[in-house]
Amino acid sequence: MKTIKQILFSFWETLKIVILALAIALPIRYFIFQPFVVQGASMEPNFQQGNYLIVDEISYRFHSPQRGEVIVFKYPQNPSVKFIKRVIGLPGEKIKFENNKIIVINQQGESIVLNEKNYLEELIFLTDKEFIVPKGQYFVLGDNRLHSYDSKNWGAVPKDNIIGKVFLRLFPIAKISDFPVPAY
Repeated sequence: MKTIKQILFSFWETLKIVILALAIALPIRYFIFQPFVVQGASMEPNFQQGNYLIVDEISYRFHSPQRGEVIVFKYPQNPSVKFIKRVIGLPGEKIKFENNKIIVINQQGESIVLNEKNYLEELIFLTDKEFIVPKGQYFVLGDNRLHSYDSKNWGAVPKDNIIGKVFLRLFPIAKISDFPVPAY
């Protein structure tokens, strides 16, 4: 039969393990990686409702978001809501939708026609439009262009609203993958 001293010692050992685990796990969860569950169809065909993603929160402390990266951010008009979209325009660029193409005019005045065929089947836009991305902000679009509520509707995303970039899909298990940045 265990004595009170043995029970307290066993409890103390278990408590130390729990405290150590929390001391390791909590900083990782809150400062380095964060889970995110996809809601809605705005990123189809690449991300579906219920996909469980891991978001890298630390990379953007060392470099800025790049065109083509998929990011999670706080919706500018309601920061309690988180969105997932793809970075299309960088600060200071002009974005043009023209003849079902996305044309980016960078800060040097060069025109880049985005080739998104490696991750989108077909590009369709309803109307030709033009946007200027303010300094310190990013123009984002959902991959499901006709059914995405994104920068073409409410404007660019301030850098301070960006939580991080999608690093890994963990669920569904059959679709576990990382997400390299597409070359344009």
